[in-house]
Amino acid sequence: MNTKNLKPITVQTTIKSGIEKVWNFWIKPEHIVNWNFATDEWRCPKAENDMIPNGKFSWRMEAKDGSMGFDFAGVYEKVVPKELITYRLPDGRLVSIDFEENEDEVTIRETFDAEGTNTDEQQRAGWQAILENFKKYVEVDK
Repeated sequence: MNTKNLKPITVQTTIKSGIEKVWNFWIKPEHIVNWNFATDEWRCPKAENDMIPNGKFSWRMEAKDGSMGFDFAGVYEKVVPKELITYRLPDGRLVSIDFEENEDEVTIRETFDAEGTNTDEQQRAGWQAILENFKKYVEVDK
């Protein structure tokens, strides 16, 4: 895929929690499986995460009714604990995730290269829904 002309899309949310908890819930597979899906009709039954530069991750995402599923995978480029994660998807697109701590909350900002198949708005909505699911998971687990 030619990634030179892909427009980046950014989604973000602010979570009422400390950076330690936000970071741990973001990177640990036992937490990823509880939030990494856009709607209640989907699930993430399996997550593998080698959180180091050149480390790989793979998160299985599938419809609960078994009608479809896929592995969301990539390779980490940069990992600055509690601050920044960047990774590349198999098609060459770049994803960057910033964590910004402000007193008793953390803002997560994800910027990703659009994939060119679905509309930008569909992609934005899907990534934002997963981010909001993460927020709900962190804030409910007090």
